[in-house]
Amino acid sequence: MPMPDTITVSQLVRLLGTPDAPIVIDVRIDQDVAADPRVLPVSIRRSHRDVAGWAADFAGKQTVVVCQRGAKLSQGTAAWLRHHGARSENLEGGFEAWVAAKAPLIRPDHVPRADAQGRTLWVTRARPKIDRIACPWLIRRFVDPAAVFLFVAPADVLDVADRFGATPFDIENTFWSHRGDLCTFDIMLAEFGLRTPALDRLATIVRGADTARLDIAPQAAGLLAASLGLSRMYRDDLAQLEASMNLYDAFYRWSRDATGETHNWPTPAGAAA
Repeated sequence: MPMPDTITVSQLVRLLGTPDAPIVIDVRIDQDVAADPRVLPVSIRRSHRDVAGWAADFAGKQTVVVCQRGAKLSQGTAAWLRHHGARSENLEGGFEAWVAAKAPLIRPDHVPRADAQGRTLWVTRARPKIDRIACPWLIRRFVDPAAVFLFVAPADVLDVADRFGATPFDIENTFWSHRGDLCTFDIMLAEFGLRTPALDRLATIVRGADTARLDIAPQAAGLLAASLGLSRMYRDDLAQLEASMNLYDAFYRWSRDATGETHNWPTPAGAAA
């Protein structure tokens, strides 16, 4: 039984990757981060030492605070956050419990540096279909909920990346691009170190839809059809991205929770054949 204002590893795992995920605030000290630089998904680093100065930024928001063992640093920081109007819990057992449970972690090596507002900035080709929607979904749900995405003419992607300090993705001859049979979504999972059965299952569906290999997952054809329909419903790429977030949320929840469920139209008892 967790203490009041405490969330367990299993409870937080269930929230991650969903629209209801809390803001995860990592207050581990520098020595602990140096020993293991991996971070929880959608987490941001803050210092407990100046929490009184930044706690008000999270007023009215749902937060979870993580320190190394779930003791004094996360307890005290969460209490400060509640004092400033946040709904804040500390992670039971802290980072060590998360690692012991083999819960998903992100390697920060390739996470782009955030801008002055704390957001990562990405750029890709306009008129997205599969990968250029799937990757933003992954980034916003597991890496940076505040990430900004710029959709520009294909010929201008690299110049925009250079002039605006954005990270290009799903374009040839860049780090975040197709490699062999793998699409950009696959590469992001691998480079971020995000491996879970649900995300691996979703990756197969995305790869099938994005590379015209609809035979590798029965759901790939449905994702392709829905994506092409959305691309024709919206002229604005950002509006299409926002509308598609629910689509990928649904495929992710199916991949995580509903793969064993089937649906048949029920025949009323005694009805004629």
